[in-house]
Amino acid sequence: MAIIGLGEDGPGGLSPASRAALERAEIVMGPPRHLALLPDLDAERVDWPVPFADGLDLLQGFRGRQVAVLASGDPFWFGAGSVIARRFAPGEWRALPGVSCFSLAAARLGWALDRTLCLGQHAAPLTRLRPYLARGVRMILTLRDGGAVADLGGYLAGLGFGASTFWVMEALGGPRERVTEVQARAVSGTFSHPVVVAVEVVGEGAALPCASGIEDAFFDSDGVMTKRPVRALTLSALAPKPGERLWDIGGGSGSIGIEWLLSHPTTEALAIEPRADRIALIRANAAALGVDRLQVVEGRAPEALAGLDAPDVVFVGGGLVAELLDWLFSHLPGGTRLVANAVTLESEAQLIAAHAARGGDLLRIELAQAAPLGPRRGWKAAYPVVQWSVVL
Repeated sequence: MAIIGLGEDGPGGLSPASRAALERAEIVMGPPRHLALLPDLDAERVDWPVPFADGLDLLQGFRGRQVAVLASGDPFWFGAGSVIARRFAPGEWRALPGVSCFSLAAARLGWALDRTLCLGQHAAPLTRLRPYLARGVRMILTLRDGGAVADLGGYLAGLGFGASTFWVMEALGGPRERVTEVQARAVSGTFSHPVVVAVEVVGEGAALPCASGIEDAFFDSDGVMTKRPVRALTLSALAPKPGERLWDIGGGSGSIGIEWLLSHPTTEALAIEPRADRIALIRANAAALGVDRLQVVEGRAPEALAGLDAPDVVFVGGGLVAELLDWLFSHLPGGTRLVANAVTLESEAQLIAAHAARGGDLLRIELAQAAPLGPRRGWKAAYPVVQWSVVL
């Protein structure tokens, strides 16, 4: 099977190897738009169905035959290539990529791709852009269709980035190619698929900081939330690394799990929370801040932890009892990192006892903020927080 990257100019831009693969094929499979670009061939033409997953089953039924699968540009850059490759053994397929839409867009604008954010938004919510939105950022985005251009403009305008410049690029590399420059807040008209939008972000919207401990105002909360200074210290103790999975026990508003996910795109997190109203809050906060990959488990620990994929790190921010700590130490593999925060005297006593029995580091965090005191100002102390960090 050959996975062939086809541009909007049809076979005109294909390499000799791609042309030869098409001529040898018994079956050519792809979207109707791509099939329409081909010249007359002896091969049987098969439309790739919708939804996309149905096409994978159909493709598996052609095992043992010469099949050419048509994809856009470079099939392994937000394309179908990796999905198809996971279904077949390495010797069953080969890829013959074409020029990607990102390369074509950068070539039209003179942008350096190594300094441009390239994202596939054709099957992802626009909220996933939130962590990247800051003045001066350049990005190139694939979108699901022409109608999504106005949605993108409205989303950026709603966050204070309506002055951003869009270059809306239709059918790049083909005879129908058209490039339209417009401000995000002024997008109007219709655009034809396939569409790519290059964006230079401008505006006074609030950018998410790169450091841990983002402002509390970014989160909706019912009052139960790890506040910014303590959250920054907690994330430092949790020490997220690429690819690691967090259990956030007692999710509250989801702020710890969300900031964990913001630290790197390959991190994973599960928030375990018994209250349904807070579960809705966690999901809303995660979506708004671009990390809808946060998984939420409804239930009370430790009962709700059974059967979950093992974590690399555990944070206990609520529901701290000796039984929970005993369960974690008896069920999780050695090397798992654990951080627990306590505010009440009862939970503080639990951590002091656990520290005496199991070691680790015990930290007392005492913070005060300036506040009015009559006609003057004074220090208003917050409740102290005791933090225990240990490696199982």
